[in-house]
Amino acid sequence: MAAGLQHDRNRSRLTPTAGIIDRIIGSLGLSRRYYGWLMVSQWPEIVGEYYALKSRAFRFDDGVLFVAVEDASWRQQLALDTRKILDIIHSYPHGDVVTDLRLVMGEKRIHTDGD
Repeated sequence: MAAGLQHDRNRSRLTPTAGIIDRIIGSLGLSRRYYGWLMVSQWPEIVGEYYALKSRAFRFDDGVLFVAVEDASWRQQLALDTRKILDIIHSYPHGDVVTDLRLVMGEKRIHTDGD
């Protein structure tokens, strides 16, 4: 059987497994949390390497993506870029689960190459 496909015995045809996973997550009522945590894991891709060196998404709760920043200047920079960052997040599949960013200092350590 081809990779990524599952046989549907009731319909005698192949069904993509990705659709099955989405349905299971939805049926358990976990869609918003699941897709929010996907945005946490994709933070470096969303903001790019430069911003990812100075910030790190570490939590998703009730539509808010929590982001730790290295210092006050980076908090200010990301605050100025919040609308642009949210636009990028919303361009991802299911990115609309993120409604706001909360920028915090000192809550989660930012790892740099020198650590």
